[in-house]
Amino acid sequence: MSTNVEKDQVSGRETTGHEWDGIKELNTPLPSWWVYVFWITCIWSVGYWVVYPSWPTANDYLKGTFGTTNRTELHETMNNVTAERAPYMERLAALELPEIVSDSELLNFSMAGGKAVFADNCAPCHGTGGSGNPGFPSLQDDAWLWGGSLEAINETLHVGIRWDANEDTRFNDMPAFGRDELLERDQINDVVEYVLAFSDRATDMQAIDRGAVVFEENCAACHGENAKGVQELGAPNLTDAIWLYGGSKANITESVMNSRRGVMPAWGGRLDEETIKMLTVYVHSLGGGQ
Repeated sequence: MSTNVEKDQVSGRETTGHEWDGIKELNTPLPSWWVYVFWITCIWSVGYWVVYPSWPTANDYLKGTFGTTNRTELHETMNNVTAERAPYMERLAALELPEIVSDSELLNFSMAGGKAVFADNCAPCHGTGGSGNPGFPSLQDDAWLWGGSLEAINETLHVGIRWDANEDTRFNDMPAFGRDELLERDQINDVVEYVLAFSDRATDMQAIDRGAVVFEENCAACHGENAKGVQELGAPNLTDAIWLYGGSKANITESVMNSRRGVMPAWGGRLDEETIKMLTVYVHSLGGGQ
């Protein structure tokens, strides 16, 4: 690299004296407008430090002469919202669920609030609008494992399902008949064919009669003698077309073989009582609650 300063014959400007592989660097000054903008931004930054919070100090930070931040503005906005909601929240706290539903103004408030709470806390599992996902029940139909009344939904939200951290959680486990060797493989096939027969999908007619005996001895205690389920136990109806984990023979066989253990958090203690009431009203409205 050479460092000989000379005058460029084409542009008429001096070079910096730097040259790489025959390429010479011109000593071209920055445009005036760029320099002016640079100094303006420097002056502006100093003014910004003065009027807005900026540099940290030993124990705090410079508050700025305006004394405002996005955080303080957010707190003010939230406080205003809380003040506007306060009368409704007080009424929610004082009224029972049927009274809330019968009050049109409070019902509209609960539906709007419950929808927002559902989107934040429930939609990741139950889907947008409660449409459901494999292993997470749809809340848009009229099939309720633990009951679809306002009171039942409210109880489920409070205590959760198989939520070990809550001693009052709704709890009932289906045995893993195959994994724990409670039934032989042939018996499991027979009882699955029996269940499929409820929806006219059985393929082995001889297995149905054998499966009926297996069902009566091992399954009827929870699912009921007619297989229509028992809500007090959270045991689903096996005669409808609603399947939480899929209704194919392979899906049903997997459930009988290894059981399923769906879990729902207990929202009591996580959400306040008024919020759970709003969420109850919203969920109840999704699927023609009982």
